[in-house]
Amino acid sequence: MTSTVADTVTVTGRNLRRLVRVPTLLAFATAQPVLFVLLFTYAWGGAVHPPGVDRYIDYALPGIWVLAIAFGASQTGVALADDLATGMIDRFRALPAARAAVLAGRVAADAVRNAFVLALMTAVASAIGFRFHAGAVAALAALGLALTVGVAFSWVFALLGLLVRDAEAAGIGGLLAVVPLVFTSSTFVPIATFPGWLEAFARVNPITVTVDALRVLCLGGPAAVPVGQALAWLGGLLAVAVPAAVGRYRRATTA
Repeated sequence: MTSTVADTVTVTGRNLRRLVRVPTLLAFATAQPVLFVLLFTYAWGGAVHPPGVDRYIDYALPGIWVLAIAFGASQTGVALADDLATGMIDRFRALPAARAAVLAGRVAADAVRNAFVLALMTAVASAIGFRFHAGAVAALAALGLALTVGVAFSWVFALLGLLVRDAEAAGIGGLLAVVPLVFTSSTFVPIATFPGWLEAFARVNPITVTVDALRVLCLGGPAAVPVGQALAWLGGLLAVAVPAAVGRYRRATTA
């Protein structure tokens, strides 16, 4: 276990150094989430008036967190597919290192990036009017839950990247998975405004469950049930995606 943790830290450091040393990666990781906050707030904020909130940004930011994290998590699959295609995974395999450390290090590096992105988005949102209404503890819980969302999505997209083994296909596949789920959820508008058949789907959409839990932690209200449901969804995703990704990685590196 100690060796695996040490290997994971090493791989995490390698991925973070690459992010810092490639300016375009850092620029896109920074600019896209900020654009999401500003564009959705000012493009839709004047037309959408959810009940119970005075400012649209208070309603929208939890959903924008999930959108930005989901888009960013798709890069986990892209990076792993690229490492497979370029032979980097073969180099890792030749080292006396734990195989799971390659995947865990990738996910951990993306979690660090997500923490930075969340802090940046929250700072920008606060500058244009966003406020936490449920206190500091609930705010920290919201940020922690958002980071957990990123970890779960990263493992899912890691599995996708290992399955397709092509960076371009992994990127497209990640977007195809994220976009329908995000825009058929309560991310930007109350689902009560949807047609009946779409509202029924939106209520069981895991993105809706997660965004609603984040929204309660930000705005206030009974949080135990929605947060418990969100954690159950995320735990289920991790229980499926982690062993599947590790198993697929082992098969990919022994082929």
